[in-house]
Order: sequence, then structure tokens, then C-alpha cells
Amino acid sequence: MALSRDGDRITGADVCDLKGEAPEQRRNIMRLVKVQNYLKSKGWDYTYSENDDCGGIEFTRRGLSYHVWEYPEPERGASSNVRTWGRMEDYEGDYETQIVDVMKGW
Repeated sequence: MALSRDGDRITGADVCDLKGEAPEQRRNIMRLVKVQNYLKSKGWDYTYSENDDCGGIEFTRRGLSYHVWEYPEPERGASSNVRTWGRMEDYEGDYETQIVDVMKGW
């Protein structure tokens, strides 16, 4: 699938692996790869944005809006409302896997 760009926002799900890339090499590479791949595998539409090397994803499922917002190093992690709609929760460590695991339980 081709990506469409609207400023810093990218719609679509073509993603690549970030492992081993230096920050300056990641400039044009998307973040939150595991979450994007899961959404793509389910065929769910989403919007991806990136600011200051932090990814953000917004999507709607069954009429509810969900968000995954990454926060920067050195505390790298993400906030999301995937577990409880209407309440943000912080995820740290392997935060992408934790968020995907919550979505798999839907």
C-alpha cells in the first residue's frame, strides 16, 4: 500500500524495522512498527504522525477513538487508552507488545 503524506501525518501501513538504526538514519522511518503492523493485519484504518522522534497513532474502532502516543528518550514509552477507553495509561519497557496484546484481547 502506498503512503499518503499530509504535512507530518502519514496515512497507511507500510512500515519498516528500526533496529540498529542511528537516530539520524531513522529520520524518514516510522515508529510504533508493531502497533502499525497489527492494525494493518486487522484491516483497521489509522493515522500515523511523528514529532521529535516520537510516533503517534489514532484510530477508531466500533465508534470509539483510540490513541497511542510515544514519549521521548530517556524514558521511552507510550501512553494509550486501548485498555480503558477515556483513560490514558502509560506503558514502558516493551510497550508496543503490551499495547498490541491488549488489542488482541478485544
